[in-house]
Amino acid sequence: MKWKFAVAVATLTLGACANEPAPVPAESASPAMPDLPVVGEQVTILALGDSLFAGYGVEPGQSYPARLEAALRARGVNAKIANAGVSGDTTAGGLQRLDFVLSGQKVPPALVIISLGGNDMLRGLPPAQTRANLDQLLTKLAARKIPVVIMGMLSAPNWGADHATAFNAIYPDLAKKHDATLVPFFLEAVIGKPQLIQGDRIHPTAGGIDEMVGATVGIVAAAVPKAAK
Repeated sequence: MKWKFAVAVATLTLGACANEPAPVPAESASPAMPDLPVVGEQVTILALGDSLFAGYGVEPGQSYPARLEAALRARGVNAKIANAGVSGDTTAGGLQRLDFVLSGQKVPPALVIISLGGNDMLRGLPPAQTRANLDQLLTKLAARKIPVVIMGMLSAPNWGADHATAFNAIYPDLAKKHDATLVPFFLEAVIGKPQLIQGDRIHPTAGGIDEMVGATVGIVAAAVPKAAK
């Protein structure tokens, strides 16, 4: 039952505010921390995703990319993250705006983090379409020789076993195909913890986001190219 609750929340979390205008990717709003032991040249990271990156319902400095930047800096990685999260975005939307987002960066990113696909599931789009879009997106990044961390999602139980079989395999399959780093289930750190979910019962609170960062910062830090650290 707990696992079914987990995937249901994963589905709901991504679907709100689909009509919000797409913002220009912004640098994270995390406060400057000069006392942290950051070293080396600045590492530019691009966060391309949906409401889980956009920071729905929290302050800009509390979004996942902003808090991840602070956590990476605390580990000595001189990171600067551009937040290209758009609430309600699909894999098709992410693929469509990828070139624009990349061309808008002053410095090519050393790493791209992707959180897309949950809204495809919520809207009942065919898993094959989600797979194809993510495959194209990862192919474009591979052509630019940019490493990727992909945040995995899981099918909600109401879609049935066939959908789960097709959808759940997308993220590990594509991570293996494109040699990307995989976070198997992005929302795992907040599942079963209602105090970490906002009053809408959908989006993680600022504290929930910090839990998600804590569960994933090591994976992201390890994925940063050594030459960029």
